[in-house]
Amino acid sequence: DSWRRMGMKEYRFRYGDGEVVIPLDEGQVLGELHGNHVPAAASIPDTLRAALENPIGLPPLRQWTKPGERVALVISDMSRFWMRQDKVIPPLVDYLRDECGIPEDHVTIIVANGTHDGGDEKELRTLVTDGVYDRVRVVNHDCLAKDLVYLGTTAHDTPVWINAEAAHADRVICLGACTHHVMAGFGGGRKSILPGISGMETICHNHAYSLDPACLMSNPRIGNGKVKDNPLNDDMCEAAAMVPQLYMVNLVMNAEMQLAEIYAGHYLTSWQKACEAVDRIYRVEVPEKADAIIASCGGFPKDMSLYQGTKTIDNVETGLKPGGTLILLIEARDGGGPAEYFGWIDDLLGGTMEKRLREHFTVPGYIFLLNCEQAHRYNILMLTSVPQETVAPMGLKAFSDVDELMKAAHLEGKSLYVIPNGSTVVPYVKEKK
Repeated sequence: DSWRRMGMKEYRFRYGDGEVVIPLDEGQVLGELHGNHVPAAASIPDTLRAALENPIGLPPLRQWTKPGERVALVISDMSRFWMRQDKVIPPLVDYLRDECGIPEDHVTIIVANGTHDGGDEKELRTLVTDGVYDRVRVVNHDCLAKDLVYLGTTAHDTPVWINAEAAHADRVICLGACTHHVMAGFGGGRKSILPGISGMETICHNHAYSLDPACLMSNPRIGNGKVKDNPLNDDMCEAAAMVPQLYMVNLVMNAEMQLAEIYAGHYLTSWQKACEAVDRIYRVEVPEKADAIIASCGGFPKDMSLYQGTKTIDNVETGLKPGGTLILLIEARDGGGPAEYFGWIDDLLGGTMEKRLREHFTVPGYIFLLNCEQAHRYNILMLTSVPQETVAPMGLKAFSDVDELMKAAHLEGKSLYVIPNGSTVVPYVKEKK
């Protein structure tokens, strides 16, 4: 207990399926940041029903659909499982059957994998529940499928190819969660269409707007929470507008990652309402930027890989001074995530990164570039299962032992923010008038 007498306090952080405890000098801690408290939905079926009966910008779902129509229900993939759509899909399918007169054999559930590989039957059952899987057809979207349907080309010259099942359905209903997103400003909503159920060519053309047109760096027009004049977002919204008969169901999680609010209706206006809710919950006002931040991604599955977990850096960096120290607790049991993520190290070292990323843009390639940029802006030390030598070329420092990490961080006399769940906190310093 000697450290307790020295004004030290234990702070707990989720890491994978477990937790890490770090004693810190309370005198250095400017604050422990959590999202703003919003209660979880008392009943998910009731909250869903209220959203479907009182939608934004469209009639109630039972009036918008006609009995016997064919419905494509687009849902998110396993990397978004934290949003617990498995609790929303069964009452939604029941509502379609009981209130809208859409028989279960007229519903096709499409998993919006984007460029990700689709999961096996076990994973699909996890996503939609056994009860739904046994009654409703569930298919994986494949961005390389031969039967994609062309809807037109956006003002940003993106050719829009989408999943055939969705293109041929009478109605398309998208279910997604709204959260901050480093490229699109916010996730959810129109992202269910592009990238969710779009073709590879469509996704790559859209996502290439993440790069500055002139040089190898992130486009200054994109960023966390930025939707205005964000070419990536504008392009996504335009692609979604090409899908006729489109209805959105937008989930909003509270800071404890429980489903709190649902906004349904028009593909754009209902999603914009969800974005406002996300800002209200996750944006946390802080008095100043700190010298250092200690943050967890929130444990598994948020920290399953660098590709998924480094979203925490995008969220929390607004609370960190330029050149500050970021300690990130990210187990990354899946390493980089997509196999190609660490494959970009060869291009980084060989000087071919810009050429390859411009010619064959991929999201893992861009996230890799972004992580390298962040490693140059800040001193980033990670507690992780990824070996140090793997990430060293990127400028990131990896540790498997928390005591060694804390020694290397040299936090003596530095001001700190402690962020136990960096996936739901976006600090901001209020601008002085």
